[in-house]
Amino acid sequence: MKVDILASGSSGNCIALTANNSTILIDAGIAKTKIEKRLLEVGIVPTNVIAIFVTHAHSDHIKGLPLANKYKIPVYASRGEWKSITGVDEDLIHETSEDGHFFNHGVSTSSVKITPFDVHHDAYEPKGYFVQSINCKVSICLDTGLVDSSMISAMQNSNIYIIEANHEPRMVEASDYPNSVKARIISHVGHLSNQQTALALAELVQGNGEKIYLTHLSDKNNLPMLAEMTVKRELLKKGYHASTHYELEVI
Repeated sequence: MKVDILASGSSGNCIALTANNSTILIDAGIAKTKIEKRLLEVGIVPTNVIAIFVTHAHSDHIKGLPLANKYKIPVYASRGEWKSITGVDEDLIHETSEDGHFFNHGVSTSSVKITPFDVHHDAYEPKGYFVQSINCKVSICLDTGLVDSSMISAMQNSNIYIIEANHEPRMVEASDYPNSVKARIISHVGHLSNQQTALALAELVQGNGEKIYLTHLSDKNNLPMLAEMTVKRELLKKGYHASTHYELEVI
């Protein structure tokens, strides 16, 4: 499965997963025209997008949903998140199913299944997703304030992990954000710290060459090298070395 992270961070999030020339978007949080441009830059024709799955309805995850109306792309979100989503044509609105959604590409062996799981964020009913094809599993965990055992269970045995490493708590505390914003970020319905992400990956990674993408880094409260070093240090405790036992990329 081909992964293209078209946008990541507080300014917008959009991930393209492609199998057999069909693409699924996880979130559409940048302008429609930017999504079209970035899809073409990575060799994806917008008409090949067969579905959009929304993690939650904050603007940096749904800003570009007009793309769905233009290309008649079904949009999937939890019932709770549809409370905050407007402007999607009625015939394109779908609720996520705990049993997952299958998309077939001509033969049964090339089907892709997308399954949601619960995360912890200050939205109505936010979700992460794991996406499975015949030979690959991709887990996507973006905005969440913690990673619990049910999330670990949903994401385990993945080939690819796309997970947020949003902040360093000491940088949040030293920032000029209002105290209410600081409290939100570090709360259990806020965002993952580098250490939280590292500990979750230490439970998940088995040293089988998994690919890790660290995403949704704060521009003000994190540094790419700091996020990378924190994860590498935790995985090293298990004897896992980057480029030998796993691959790591900070977006």
